[in-house]
Amino acid sequence: MAYDIWTYSETAAHTAHLDLTGYRVEATDGFAGTVDTHEPTAGRAHVVVDTAPWIPGRRVIVPAGVVTAADPGTKTLRLGCSKQLIEEAPPFEPGPDHERDDEQPHRMGLVDYYLAFFR
Repeated sequence: MAYDIWTYSETAAHTAHLDLTGYRVEATDGFAGTVDTHEPTAGRAHVVVDTAPWIPGRRVIVPAGVVTAADPGTKTLRLGCSKQLIEEAPPFEPGPDHERDDEQPHRMGLVDYYLAFFR
């Protein structure tokens, strides 16, 4: 069975039911940013992470499959990857309308990048 990077893992399945906007994002080696937007829809679930102040002016899409846990008490989202993976991810640059459909072409371009993480 192929791994679906756009679906939350069993350990983070409850995450889809939370509004993660504003959560602090922690990679395996430290602070990576803040959740700017959260798309919980099955099969396309992801968060857009604003990497400021670590990397000012940069946002990246992180697929749901990279998320390992969410703590509503501390509003912290934990990732199963290093900051380097986030730093080297292609930047998210939405179209002028900032509509959900603007994410689709960019999102599809991320599949190879993030699938390498799961190999």
